[in-house]
Amino acid sequence: MALKPTPPHDAKNRFLNDKKPGVTHKTLKNYRTCLRQFCDWLDDQGVSNLNQLDSELIQRYKEHRLSTVKVITARQDMMTIKQFVQFCEHIAAVPREMAEMVRIPSVSPDDEICDDLLTRDEALELLEFLGKYEYASNRHVTLLILWKTGMRMSGLRALDLEDFDEGRPALELRHRPSEGTPLKNKERSERDVLITPETAEVIRDYVEMTREDVVDEQGRKPLLTSKRGRVVETTIQRYVYTATRPCYYNGGECPFDRDPETCEAMSWNTSCKCPGSVSPHALRRGYVTAARNAGQPKDVTGERVNMSGKVLEKHYDKGSSAEKAERRREYIRDI
Repeated sequence: MALKPTPPHDAKNRFLNDKKPGVTHKTLKNYRTCLRQFCDWLDDQGVSNLNQLDSELIQRYKEHRLSTVKVITARQDMMTIKQFVQFCEHIAAVPREMAEMVRIPSVSPDDEICDDLLTRDEALELLEFLGKYEYASNRHVTLLILWKTGMRMSGLRALDLEDFDEGRPALELRHRPSEGTPLKNKERSERDVLITPETAEVIRDYVEMTREDVVDEQGRKPLLTSKRGRVVETTIQRYVYTATRPCYYNGGECPFDRDPETCEAMSWNTSCKCPGSVSPHALRRGYVTAARNAGQPKDVTGERVNMSGKVLEKHYDKGSSAEKAERRREYIRDI
């Protein structure tokens, strides 16, 4: 079959349109980011037609990614690129079996595991600070819910005002893909997450004192809002990055010996550059570890955060050997 001249970015857009019906919004976003980087790199190499793609170029891009990101990230990128090249075979943009030339980086079990987490002590200290100086603010409620429930950022964003049941109290997570708030595991992610009366009180005060009285593009009333409607993921990320900088909540002391006057992480948009700041997912990982250390059964924790026991053990439970030994203490019998 004769190859058809195909610009890389055109093929990328066709691939994304082909994938869109069967994947989540987040997965599609990840595909888009990965392939935009790949196509931009091809632009830099002077490749304007995918007919020019060969195994040498693919290998050079793999080496480029390995030199700039973690191995696990490069592995995920190359797996996406392999799918993309398979699609390009289908539309006759590259020769048949070109996808077989995409070599996926190998990773060790340790490379697959991320240790980024917020510890219980850190969480309690920053929540105490927020409770005192930013009580019932957007940032306070965001950090509080993420830490107390271990839910995903997509779940937090999906909450509507009516999903806050102050009576029980609980937060009710529902999958609403047609209305712009899908959950990662679709209907399997739906659940009611019980919260303490103390947490519910802060959320109630947020609703009464701070929450913008707005609706989103679907006419729904979000729980977490901005002046424009439902809070977006990047804003949630910024709330977490800014609040978890140690100097933010510990009285201004920098454990990394940086000068606040020149530190690049002091602004809203660059707070992620602080070595001590963490992403929203680190709170989920920290919650799982703290819950298990507190004696909460693995199956209860897994159901609460919508996570299998296998994933929980491998990727989220960051308890030390001593902490895990203590969890077993009450079950040990002298035989």
